[in-house]
Amino acid sequence: MKSLVDFWEYIYIYATDFIINLANIFNLSYYEVNLILFGVIYPLLLVSSFVLFGIQRRRIKNAKQHTIKSRSNAI
Repeated sequence: MKSLVDFWEYIYIYATDFIINLANIFNLSYYEVNLILFGVIYPLLLVSSFVLFGIQRRRIKNAKQHTIKSRSNAI
């Protein structure tokens, strides 16, 4: 169990350090970078992935229906 806690502690420290470094590079505060990443970019990616999933699902459904119609016309 301790190794699991150590692993997640390492991930947390690495992620925090990454955000601090981004803040230094872009001359922003830690909180501003955190807001941009987790308040803007992450929600946009999350919503867009659901939209893309719906689009792909509709395309697959239409392609299957088109294939079924083509096979029934060929017989």
